[in-house]
Amino acid sequence: MLAFAFFIAMMFVRPPGCWRGARDHEPNVAHRLGGGRGGADRAAFVYRDPYHLHILILILIWSFAYTSWSMMGRFGLVSLGHGGFMGVGAYVTALLWNHLGVSPWLGIPIALVCAGVLALVVAYPCFRFRITGHYFVLVTLALSGIVLQVITATRDYTGGSLGYTPERTKGNHLVALQFDDKTVWYLIALGVWLAGLLIWRWVDHSMDRYALEAISEDEDASAAAGVNVTYEKLKITVISALMTALAGALYCQYQMFISPDTVSGISVSLQMVFAVVVGGVYVALGPTVGAIITILLAEVLRIGFGTKAVGWDNLIYGLLLVLFIIFLPKGILAAPWRDFRPAARGAHFPPWRSRGGAPQGRRGHGPQSKRPSISLRCRASTIVSMTLPVWLKTSPFQNRRTR
Repeated sequence: MLAFAFFIAMMFVRPPGCWRGARDHEPNVAHRLGGGRGGADRAAFVYRDPYHLHILILILIWSFAYTSWSMMGRFGLVSLGHGGFMGVGAYVTALLWNHLGVSPWLGIPIALVCAGVLALVVAYPCFRFRITGHYFVLVTLALSGIVLQVITATRDYTGGSLGYTPERTKGNHLVALQFDDKTVWYLIALGVWLAGLLIWRWVDHSMDRYALEAISEDEDASAAAGVNVTYEKLKITVISALMTALAGALYCQYQMFISPDTVSGISVSLQMVFAVVVGGVYVALGPTVGAIITILLAEVLRIGFGTKAVGWDNLIYGLLLVLFIIFLPKGILAAPWRDFRPAARGAHFPPWRSRGGAPQGRRGHGPQSKRPSISLRCRASTIVSMTLPVWLKTSPFQNRRTR
């Protein structure tokens, strides 16, 4: 925490030349767009320092990706395959642009379709034949590994482990979705992040939420009550996969460089698990808090220690993940948000639950059980024991380049 405080202080009082990666020579885009200094000052939500914008853009993009994982994780569907979905979104968009000249405006929807089909192919057999729990985790873990191996093996097209760079255009190019001004990317990332929160809220206030919560408690009882278990699971899985693929495509277009370690594989999937668990899986802003912690921690280690700290972020992530699962399984925002969420104020109760907690309309049954705590308490501990050694070998932030 002291390191985070020091980093934030240095961001606002940094001496000249402190951040060598920042492009301080870029013009003030907000000043031009706002019609003078008064217009730029009115755009209070637009930061004008290139390095600050770079960090904010990364936080917003990764927050959107983490939010997509929490769409499944909050209902007990622990997936380690989201690194594969993110890799599909990034590489399909870049390959279509480089080899076929397809604009990202068309390439991104195609990439989303590919990710959605992949999610259906993997998830439908699992849900149809009741492959749940640890077995579902292992299937999704294999998905991330397969996508990573395919990207690495097809190095003649994807660049393999050396990475891949979409073809650049000069200046701002709307068709190619390439912009030199970081302010434009900041506004794009901000809009996508807000859209992710709206989707999260839509799911949270829909009847699908109650169906998925019932499924997470008891699939057989939910099916007997008339819930289409397979359909509900597939629906939330496809939504989560599409959001993750979109995050990968945006990351590719912004960074203009991708590699298997940064946008695909097991390390990226575990990064999502860590961020959501730390921030809070039941809170809309929980993934955003997790993204702030992960991005700032990676930047502190990169700037403070350079190449001497390669891989330290993964070690710290693993240790913090174990500690949070044991002592704070609902995340940082769980306790502060408990008094402000609608259910705590009695404004949003499931149809079968009364304010006093007694069941309604279900005679002959015992008292209504409480909402289960985060299911990652037991499941994630097993995940960590199986995958932490693999996670420590690679880092999703090692090859991230500051534009």
